Amino acid sequence: MNILAGKSVKWSFGNGPMAGTMFEHTFHDDGSVTWTILDGPYKGATAREKTYGAVKVNESAIVLSYLAASGHTLTVALNLEDRQMSAFASNDKEWSEMSGTFEMTESPV
Repeated sequence: MNILAGKSVKWSFGNGPMAGTMFEHTFHDDGSVTWTILDGPYKGATAREKTYGAVKVNESAIVLSYLAASGHTLTVALNLEDRQMSAFASNDKEWSEMSGTFEMTESPV
């Protein structure tokens, strides 16, 4: 069973190359994820990626990761207690570390 299926997560990075940018990720029952940039210079950019993975580490932590069609990989650790997140993003040329905050909701039907 996929622990994030049917959920949406909005997050904003406080540092790194996308600092101050709000994203929404919607996790679908078929194992795909749709991401959308909600503000900033790339506002409105969106894509549906074929697959993602999510693991419940313990009662207060989830780690998720996906490879985008663009070649970028994003791996995010979500702390469910304090709504803090840590992330790593990379492609074939760059790697970056980011952190920020998030909120999780049920996806609209």
